[in-house]
Amino acid sequence: MKGLHLTADLFRCRCEAAWLTDARQLGEWCTAAVTAVGLEPVGHLFHTFPATDKGPGGVTATVLLAESHICLHTWPEERAVTADVFVCNFSGDHSAKARGLMFALVNRFQPEWTEQRSLDRGEEE
Repeated sequence: MKGLHLTADLFRCRCEAAWLTDARQLGEWCTAAVTAVGLEPVGHLFHTFPATDKGPGGVTATVLLAESHICLHTWPEERAVTADVFVCNFSGDHSAKARGLMFALVNRFQPEWTEQRSLDRGEEE
């Protein structure tokens, strides 16, 4: 399906620790960020994993959009995050909204560095 898929690996995040460990806080922020860029959430799942001998458990935060999604996974013991944003461009081009959302996600975590990828999916008409 025609769309845009963005991924980012965030390293040595300098945000407050709660952004890496509090599923409710991160999930609420993700939902607000989705709305702020003009996308529409249709569902979500926010989950905190138990602590291990390496430290507090991380979070998986997923917000479902109409034929699209965002998904974050955090590793507080490494101060790292993976971010995945996909928008379907079937009914219109949502690429700018996806890029704006990824920009907001990266800024939320304040990483020292990132590795980002962008993949245009589907065929051009």
